Amino acid sequence: MESSIDYKEKAMDYFKQGYNCAQSVVAAFSDKTGLDFTTSLKISSSFGGGMGRLREACGAVTGMFMVVGLIYGYDNPTDKITKTEHYRLIQYLAARFREETGSIVCRDLLGLTNKIDSPVPDDRTEAYYKKRPCLELVGLAAEILATKILEDKRNK
Repeated sequence: MESSIDYKEKAMDYFKQGYNCAQSVVAAFSDKTGLDFTTSLKISSSFGGGMGRLREACGAVTGMFMVVGLIYGYDNPTDKITKTEHYRLIQYLAARFREETGSIVCRDLLGLTNKIDSPVPDDRTEAYYKKRPCLELVGLAAEILATKILEDKRNK
């Protein structure tokens, strides 16, 4: 039986392999989204580092939102009720993440003062993992999302 911990561990494993934060979350849920692994990686590749290392919205959070769109998203622009429910879900998930971390903004989570970072990704060294909370943030986003998906599955 699947658990939220399974998705958390899978997302964290992808991050340890070198995928960015958004890719790690989206790829972990490829069994739920219907996207193949490669498409999951490509569609989320621009969102790492707070969107291309712009240090804006956390990539783990944007990855979580991409998965939510694929699973729960709407496609009728005039269906205000469904659109509202979708945005309510996004805000709920963001609030859950923010409760645990204090922010959903990459630079805040990393304690950075620069708004934009170099486009060159940091090497994933032991020092990187010691100074950056990204691995744990990826796991947290995956766990929050998996908990929601599994709760919905049980309530059906």
